Amino acid sequence: MRFTVSSSELNSRLAIMSKIIVPNASLPILSDFLLTVEDNKLLIRASDQETTIVSRMDLIDADENFNFTIPAKSFYDSIKELSEQPVRIEVDKDTLAVNILYRNGTFNFAATSLNSDEYPNLKPVSDVRCELSINSETLLKGISSTMFATGDDVLRPVMNGVVLDVTAQDITFVATDAHKLVRLKNSKFSGKITEGDSSLLILRKKPLNILKMILAKENCDIQLVFGEKSWMMHLPDYSVSSLLIEGRFPNYNAVIPQNNPYTIWVDRLTMLSALKRVSLCTDEATGLIRLEIKDNNIQISAQNIDFSTSAQENVPCQYDGDGIVIGFKALFLMTMLSNIETKDVIIKLSDAARAALVMPSENNDGEDLLMLLMPMMIKA
Repeated sequence: MRFTVSSSELNSRLAIMSKIIVPNASLPILSDFLLTVEDNKLLIRASDQETTIVSRMDLIDADENFNFTIPAKSFYDSIKELSEQPVRIEVDKDTLAVNILYRNGTFNFAATSLNSDEYPNLKPVSDVRCELSINSETLLKGISSTMFATGDDVLRPVMNGVVLDVTAQDITFVATDAHKLVRLKNSKFSGKITEGDSSLLILRKKPLNILKMILAKENCDIQLVFGEKSWMMHLPDYSVSSLLIEGRFPNYNAVIPQNNPYTIWVDRLTMLSALKRVSLCTDEATGLIRLEIKDNNIQISAQNIDFSTSAQENVPCQYDGDGIVIGFKALFLMTMLSNIETKDVIIKLSDAARAALVMPSENNDGEDLLMLLMPMMIKA
């Protein structure tokens, strides 16, 4: 049993599929890829039980249809250093050995498995709640703009994913860890809600991180189907299914302040560069930076008492309100500015104890991006 495939194309697929493999998996077979040769195509399946991904690619040639499992890490490591060339992969029916033959040599693998029955398949979606048709660029923008705000609290798993809040008018991507929140509304999509007037769905981070790698190379409309406990999507060369995070997500609209009277308009890259320099002197435990805003100027300062270091820098802005002093975690504010694309950003404040709003100076057509950041206490 053998087939021939392009090394570079195979490598690009394995680079993505390997991200789903869990080291020391509870089921030994989950440390493997499942490879299926079918009608001159190669299907590569990877799974961690919660998420399953199938990749499809054309073969140069194949002698018959068959499938087998192979250790994921060893297989990927053997392919990724090869230059572009045809690679022939042979599987011995009797010994179950796998041989990879390339231009200047071979890789030989010991016994593998021809039994694919134990390998997880794509999870079927039951009790469909919502169906969406969305452009790959729109989905990628929603994931990329919100992923950084997700939490990592095992006691509050609903905060550890990205929320899709789907209504008949728009789709809203939301993520929060209780210290920061990002909300991106988009009305440029088509969808069908089969239960009630809206559906609120919480997607796990791991499959979304892999989706970012896939969507970066796509430009097409994607069909997504969401059920009570799982979701599934199909792209031209990939299929993905995963479990949803179950639980009740907080009312994110309730925490967004509606009246922040102080508005700051500032060049995004100038502000970001200044924050990067000043943040070098923040206290390692808190990461606190101090912003003093008055007279069209933001004075950014930080100090680390333990190492007797401090820094201060002034950034021009447009601001004509009363003077205000407020503290933030430097990393959070820098990450927010890094995930906005416009030349200028708008920061809306109320007082030193209430949440700040950070947003682009203008939104793309059909989009509404808003970020919320909780302040930190500044010691006198």
